[in-house]
Amino acid sequence: MRLAAIGWLGCNVVVLAVAGDALPFDWPAAATQTPVGSLMDANLALAEVLLLTVLTLWLTRKRALPNLADRAPERSVAARETLLLLLYGAGGLGLGFILGRLAGWHPFGLHLAGSIYGTHEQVSPAESIAWAAYNLLVYAVIPLLFFRRRYSAEALNLRSSNRRADTVLIGVVLLIESLVQVAVLAPGVFELTTGQLLLGVPLTFALYLAGAVLPAMIFIYAILVPRFLRLTGSAVTTVILGGLTYTALHIWDAWTVFTSPGNAALSIVFLLLTYFAPGMFKAVLTVRTGNAWVHVWGYHALAPHTLIDAPHMVHVFHLK
Repeated sequence: MRLAAIGWLGCNVVVLAVAGDALPFDWPAAATQTPVGSLMDANLALAEVLLLTVLTLWLTRKRALPNLADRAPERSVAARETLLLLLYGAGGLGLGFILGRLAGWHPFGLHLAGSIYGTHEQVSPAESIAWAAYNLLVYAVIPLLFFRRRYSAEALNLRSSNRRADTVLIGVVLLIESLVQVAVLAPGVFELTTGQLLLGVPLTFALYLAGAVLPAMIFIYAILVPRFLRLTGSAVTTVILGGLTYTALHIWDAWTVFTSPGNAALSIVFLLLTYFAPGMFKAVLTVRTGNAWVHVWGYHALAPHTLIDAPHMVHVFHLK
């Protein structure tokens, strides 16, 4: 945890030292912000995650916590599976880059171009559907089919051991996260017409469930997290590794810029500032409940994605 804190501090220092007067990113949703303002937002987001983590620890304090390490195979097998999974994930990102570019689209990462921050670039319905289908197949369907033949649903964190407690935790986290998103980001979903809401909200939910939520859930929180815990023996280290893996899967976010060393450094730093803390919190929810579905409904599928990205999908699909 100390190294994570030092790394976060280092990210802040890099931004202050390199960014200058403006960030090089295409962020329509934050077009008027200064680098210092963006840095403050990232640190406030971290503060919210820490508060949600404390709340989660309190809400689960009386639960019989699952031993996720016991759900993973013995250490040598877990090490081999983890290494192969990480190499497979890197290969999926590489292939997603090639296929996206060959089609004249953005590379396929865990987020569709324009997610959260918006974009001035063209994103077509075909790209959106292909992105969702690719991620669902590569990071969810194939890994799940492979590991489900060898491990039970419980071993893959796909079954709740306490549905009532999980439901309460989901409800509390979802309520707080939704209120924070509304208060801080003022999402454009409230500016949509009734017709756009009726079409755009379920469309956004379905596409992001397929393209971002289920891939992250299966690849990281169902399969990798128990193996991280088996290998490290530390819940804290497991949570940190979950955050780093979640961040890595966003490497092709359309706003990243790698045209110079300075821009590349800022891109890596803001990938960490944007995704590391949410990725850790998803791991916290999984470690404390043994149920990877908890983060799906409490802290991913509905808030932020459906809440924040519905206007983007309305624009992409030209919904009236």
